[in-house]
Amino acid sequence: MDSSGGLPAISTIDAKAPFRWLGGAWGDLCKAPGPCLAYGLIVALLSFWLCYALVVADAAFWALALTVGFVFVAPMLAMGLYEAGRLIERGEKPTLRRMLYVRSALRQDIAYLGLALVLIYLFWGRIAQIVYGLSTYQLHRTIEDFVAFAFGTPDGQNMLITGTLVGGVIAYFTYCLVVVSAPMLLDQRTNVFAAIATSVTAVVENFWPMTLWAAIIGILTLISAATGFLGLVVVFPWLGLASWRAYRELVREPVANEETLS
Repeated sequence: MDSSGGLPAISTIDAKAPFRWLGGAWGDLCKAPGPCLAYGLIVALLSFWLCYALVVADAAFWALALTVGFVFVAPMLAMGLYEAGRLIERGEKPTLRRMLYVRSALRQDIAYLGLALVLIYLFWGRIAQIVYGLSTYQLHRTIEDFVAFAFGTPDGQNMLITGTLVGGVIAYFTYCLVVVSAPMLLDQRTNVFAAIATSVTAVVENFWPMTLWAAIIGILTLISAATGFLGLVVVFPWLGLASWRAYRELVREPVANEETLS
């Protein structure tokens, strides 16, 4: 432990690290394909149902905005996958039941982190609404009308560019806060402030490799969304297991392990 700040030391990684995490996570997925893919299917179905409900309710804009904002809350949805990664690391077999009910995730600090992510998610939705409102005086209720406006008019294209830039900044900020803190809070008895500080430090000390990891997460998530969320069945558990491996490689000196304290 770092005596100056009480935070764990951070490993220095290279640009190959994200691909190493993905490769290791694929192996983990093959060790427990049933529960991990079932977990991904649940997330995919929930995502599809939410967007379908918005489209049916003639809220095409909100369907797009909330789909893009999925990355803000995904770390909390992946708690079961972090647990699966931890169990596989110990040589144990994860089950869907243990992934859906993660006892160590029922902590006040994890609830605080989840609340912060929900608030950022809602903030993003408000920003997206403002950008949309400043781009047009019409309300495009159907997917066809919204797509025609967004891609077929100068105002719509400006809206996409502005929304992408603003959303990218918010998404990267959120990523810095949670990329390490979410699995760290599951694994260790530390508070949310120390976990977030460790997460930000990990990104700052490994800026380019961690930015590459953020890009990979974003690209795979967008590809999954483009498949009607069907891709999440595989991509979500794959990324969740890889995120656990990322945490384990980045954080070298645990603050305190649960087994030690209990």
